[in-house]
Amino acid sequence: MGMELSNPIIVGSSSLTSSVRNIKKCEEAGAAAVVLKSLYEEQILANTDQMVETDEMYQWYPEAMEFINTISVENGIERYLDLVRECKENVSIPVIASINCFSSKNWMHFSKELENAGADALELNVSIFPEDAKLKSADIEYEYFNIVKSVKKIIKIPVSVKMSSYFTNIKLAAKGLESHGAEALVLFNRYYRPDIDIDNLRMITRDTLSGPEEITQSLRWIGLLSEKLKCDMVASTGIHDASAIIKQLLAGAKAVQICSVLYENGIDYIGELISEIEAWMKRKGFKTIDAFRGLINMDPHNSISWERIHFMKKTSGNIIKPIMR
Repeated sequence: MGMELSNPIIVGSSSLTSSVRNIKKCEEAGAAAVVLKSLYEEQILANTDQMVETDEMYQWYPEAMEFINTISVENGIERYLDLVRECKENVSIPVIASINCFSSKNWMHFSKELENAGADALELNVSIFPEDAKLKSADIEYEYFNIVKSVKKIIKIPVSVKMSSYFTNIKLAAKGLESHGAEALVLFNRYYRPDIDIDNLRMITRDTLSGPEEITQSLRWIGLLSEKLKCDMVASTGIHDASAIIKQLLAGAKAVQICSVLYENGIDYIGELISEIEAWMKRKGFKTIDAFRGLINMDPHNSISWERIHFMKKTSGNIIKPIMR
């Protein structure tokens, strides 16, 4: 996105990036940039609703309720703005703010405030879940495009979009986001995963942290899109070791976002990842990352592998037949 990074490792949006203290640790460990924990408009308004519910007075005075809503939103974003300002005073690596909104006015309002606070870039954490049977795929894509277009109209800092994988045509959606102004795409957003506790008969959360096996989805689409788009591709989810980072770079990623692996191994693990990447580069004779970034796509046969979604199994009768994975 026009930012010069010392290496391709970015610490993704999480509680690890919700305080200046932790962000300084990330910088000291070798992180090239951080994405701050997302500012959720919904969370701010939920806190407002809780406050209103505890005081009957607001039910009788609509103008008071409107005032409380405004004050709470401003107070919520002010704390986040303070985090951005404090980070810019205490760390030298790029600080990328992250927002998630559901009202069009606050996508723009929050974005402008964060730019004014000094954020180096903005990640739009857009989540439009396709649960409404009446909502057409094109309508969902339009909402994404409109958010990016609206934000880009009012801010000058670079904008990335943390994409969902819930698109009928990911390539078309990615091209649309790029054409509406996104300088980078982060593949992919990882959502809450519901499960059922069959003993207590209740809903529970499962797999809060990603697993190494989850790298394959983003790896496929980084490989498919990196050569087709001008915007930067950033890989996310399932990146748990240096080999996973190298794979994403070979597929064409400009950078990677890591998170779960740092919860498991600590922030200092960033330094170990960098050392292992450097050791691999030395063994292979690569002096820079650009020397091997996207290298796997230079073989035209590999493009077929990115697109393959079936196993091909050879039977005893020498008949090749596709098996759905």
